[in-house]
Amino acid sequence: MICDPEELRTLFLFERLDDAQLAELCAAGTIEYVDPGPVFREGEPARCFYVLIEGEVRLTKLSGGVEIEIIRSEQRGAYAGAWMAYLGDKVNQDYNGSMYVLRRSRFLVLGAADFARMMTEWFPMAVHLLEGAFFGGQRSSQRIAERERLLALGSLSAGLTHELNNPAAAAVRATSGLRERVAGMRHKLKMMAEGKFPPDALVKLVELQEQAADQVAKAPDLSPLEAADREDALADWFEERGIADGWNLAPTFVQAGLDTDWLEGVHATLEACHAPVFEGAVRWLNYTIETELLMNEIFDSTTRISTLVGAAKQYSQMDRAPYQVVDLHELLDSTLVMLNRKLGDGVRVVKDYDRALPPVPCYAAELNQVWTNLIDNAVYAMGGEGTLTIRTYEENDCAAVEIADTGPGIDPEVTSRIFEPFFTTKPVGDGTGLGLDISFRIVVNKHHGDIRVESEPGNTRFIVRLPLHPAAEDVNTPTTGGQDG
Repeated sequence: MICDPEELRTLFLFERLDDAQLAELCAAGTIEYVDPGPVFREGEPARCFYVLIEGEVRLTKLSGGVEIEIIRSEQRGAYAGAWMAYLGDKVNQDYNGSMYVLRRSRFLVLGAADFARMMTEWFPMAVHLLEGAFFGGQRSSQRIAERERLLALGSLSAGLTHELNNPAAAAVRATSGLRERVAGMRHKLKMMAEGKFPPDALVKLVELQEQAADQVAKAPDLSPLEAADREDALADWFEERGIADGWNLAPTFVQAGLDTDWLEGVHATLEACHAPVFEGAVRWLNYTIETELLMNEIFDSTTRISTLVGAAKQYSQMDRAPYQVVDLHELLDSTLVMLNRKLGDGVRVVKDYDRALPPVPCYAAELNQVWTNLIDNAVYAMGGEGTLTIRTYEENDCAAVEIADTGPGIDPEVTSRIFEPFFTTKPVGDGTGLGLDISFRIVVNKHHGDIRVESEPGNTRFIVRLPLHPAAEDVNTPTTGGQDG
């Protein structure tokens, strides 16, 4: 069809061009009618720049394997296609969305190379400004994202250090106490050997020592009132038999689940011995019980340390391939461990896991960053008090993860902007506005999934969907760039 420069002048995009530029535009481009249907698809090489002269178009983007309509327009001069061709090979030159014609429409169609040449020749200053804005924005996002990651790492490191310090300090204290108890046992054993201790009674005492050690592992859980009653009874029993400071020995025997009946058996075994020797035997048994209790404390503390280190390795994916098939629940649990200090006592965590959910192919360490951002935002929204619910389920061949909080909710007016870079609802200095933008990039751009928010007062839910069976090209050539324009 014939290209009319005067008609092009009526389009807002070209209204400031001079006659020579309009003539060159007509010479380089073509006027084409396009019937209803797809014009180009997201991910295809961007070869043409389309300007709508008359008709109606629909633009979409993929999210979680589903096409989401971005805009529908009848505006003359609306454009789409290779509009970033003037940036050359500095950026990915594929269509960053799909375009459909809804009724027979007429377009000016320019080749990507012609559009890039005209932009560079006609508007060199504008091209420099656009390049600066585009790449400057990317660099700013990267620098601030790096700082945000460092701040998050510092916070997590402080929390992990605090969590590790408690069991480590407990293990040190228990080890010191254990050293004292073992020294006391050696001292008491010497005293017993010097006393008039029948050999058969000594053999029986060693058996009682083994019973006491075994009983520690079987000790029942007692309420504070029950424990106090038993301690009083044991203290009285020790006093009746002339054992000094019986009130100090009673809690240890009660903690091991030993009562007056068991001690009566000890007394019957050693009734032929002198009172000082009997008291020494009781204190020796006390050292035995304390030793077992301290070793249990050391075991619990070191197990806690091992668990924390394991969670840290799971969270950071240390020594693991970047892309792997993982159980999402392990990632979520390791993130909760890392954020335990931030959750504090005011946040109740509810896990509603679908354990039948199959493993998911993903970049595990980066998904942990997503969970960190979402959980951190949820805790902040609740002011440190409320209920955090984490739910998993399978939906439309995707693994879905919901992170919900009972905070005041997000204002509907800002919900549509929540994933924009540098947009934040936090006060100045409390946030950079990149946490959700980074999460969007990881979920949508890198995993070809979907992330969205649904909010009302008392129930804000961020829903992440990840493909259970990503396409082969998504695995081999993951996208790592910023959001498409």
